[in-house]
Amino acid sequence: MRQYHFLDDYSEGAHPEILNALSASNLVQQSAYGADDYSAAASRSIAAQLGPDFVGEIHFVASGTMANIICIASCLRPYEAVIAVESGHIVAREAGAIEATGHKLITVPAVNGKITPAQIEKALQANAHFPHMAKPKLVYLSNATETGTVYTLEELQALSALAKARGLYLFMDGARLGAALASPHNDATLQDIAALVDLFWIGGTKLGALLGEAIVVSNPALVQDFAFHIKQRGGMLAKGRVLGIQFQALFGERQWFTALATHANQMAARLSAGIVAAGGRLASETETNQVFAIVPDAAITALRQSFAFYVWGPAEDGHSVVRLVTSWATDADQVEAFIAQLTGLL
Repeated sequence: MRQYHFLDDYSEGAHPEILNALSASNLVQQSAYGADDYSAAASRSIAAQLGPDFVGEIHFVASGTMANIICIASCLRPYEAVIAVESGHIVAREAGAIEATGHKLITVPAVNGKITPAQIEKALQANAHFPHMAKPKLVYLSNATETGTVYTLEELQALSALAKARGLYLFMDGARLGAALASPHNDATLQDIAALVDLFWIGGTKLGALLGEAIVVSNPALVQDFAFHIKQRGGMLAKGRVLGIQFQALFGERQWFTALATHANQMAARLSAGIVAAGGRLASETETNQVFAIVPDAAITALRQSFAFYVWGPAEDGHSVVRLVTSWATDADQVEAFIAQLTGLL
């Protein structure tokens, strides 16, 4: 019996509307390297949500790790470092990609998955023996975080104010930004984010695209020559239209970006409620499309006959924390099937 995946939010291919858009435009000739009509239209659609004061640039690249490398390395001099939480994706899940560009990662403990102004200040104080220590220059955060939590507008404003006061760049990894924006815990808009951070990216890979992320360079001082960084890091696709077409669909008239993120979050909320109703426990409140539950190890073995998911780590004796991720395509019937099977095991 084939397992149904709650492993991640990219087990499926792409939303049918995106596939239709790619197919319909297949034989339309376009300029290469992102200078196509579709990428220009997608950029305009995204920019329309960034507010009238947005004067930056929007670029499209193929993957999240590539987006992180390009954004971070483009900002920093060789001796400058990044402050990030220990659970941050660039710290724990990218095979040292940022360090490979020559930049030190200064890590701090996460607070509910997030970085705080107090932690940043501590990191600055602990790394201030210049010129003998790498100089902290960029603060990395992800929204939603690695544990599915969302930064509030107040939290982002505080981080932005500190970054400006301390001469730091503020960068947001937006692999699951759609889920964050669609969360009932969220009160920030894309326009808010563009005004508060220096650069960020909007994830398409985890939200119905075949592949692709949209980098938004908000700080005008970072715009010049940004395309050179993309090219040098291997991020400039000859058929850049493939990325532009997908983001045009996500941010076009139907606003699939919001609709698909909302579906993913709703499926996670149903999964969370069902786990609790079955007598299970959550390791943390579900804010977006990641569910962290505490499950008996015997139940995990049985559940894995039908469902694929990650065991995140040990809990108390005989129990473990599991991570269940819902997507833009998660089948509601499979959510109910998981809940029903868990109910029979608890």
